Amino acid sequence: MKITVKCTGNTLYIYLGGELDEYNAANVRKSVDRELDDHAAVERVVIDLSEIKFMDSTAIGFLIGRYKKLRQYSTPMYVQGANAAADKVLTVSGVYSLIPKL
Repeated sequence: MKITVKCTGNTLYIYLGGELDEYNAANVRKSVDRELDDHAAVERVVIDLSEIKFMDSTAIGFLIGRYKKLRQYSTPMYVQGANAAADKVLTVSGVYSLIPKL
């Protein structure tokens, strides 16, 4: 799993690549949470899924967990770049009602 972080202005971009599933979710969660804590002063966070090749239901839990974490900082979160299959899962599961897509 590849994680790339870029802070531009007051926006933190987190680019995820590979497979976001039960196998690697715990490590991704720890890494991303550390970045969120280190950049707590940003005005918004964008999770980019354009390089995600596969995601299962664990990915939904991962996204909702990061959403809840960011609520502590009153920081909005957005998702961008989901492929067609991931976009369908995120739409049907209602994730976009909490975390808007860009």
